[in-house]
Amino acid sequence: MASGKSFIGIKLAKLLGYKFTDLDHYIEKKEQQSISDIFKNKGELYFRKKERFYLNELLNSNSKLVIATGGGTPCYYDNMNLIKNSSNTVSIYIKATLKTLVKRVKRETLKRPLIAHLKTNEQLTEFIGKHLFERNTFYNKANLIVNANNEASTTLEDIILKLF
Repeated sequence: MASGKSFIGIKLAKLLGYKFTDLDHYIEKKEQQSISDIFKNKGELYFRKKERFYLNELLNSNSKLVIATGGGTPCYYDNMNLIKNSSNTVSIYIKATLKTLVKRVKRETLKRPLIAHLKTNEQLTEFIGKHLFERNTFYNKANLIVNANNEASTTLEDIILKLF
């Protein structure tokens, strides 16, 4: 959350001449409802199953894509292995410090249903820190790990240098 996956993904896709797809938006389009509504009406288990299904669909589409997954995507089922073992696929962990993530997320708390109820810096830090700790093992399996504490352009340059 707030690492810059979508912003950097759009820029990277443009540079590579690929199409950009945000997995959450793709799911919303296919399911014809928001992620928040899916969670509320059908539960997280249903969402995670659909997330896996649509991730697999995108990875097998034979399209040249840059896909921004949700922060939890690599942590469920065998999604990280699915990503890494798909042909012509490179996984990238856009890694930022807890301090950087909290600073970025604080500006858009109301836009993010998972954290809209968190009112203080301490609550936000605790929530993001907990998720980062739980997910770090999965994130660190990525083919590339890039520092996202700087400007997005610097992170993008780092990705390009590591890819080529």
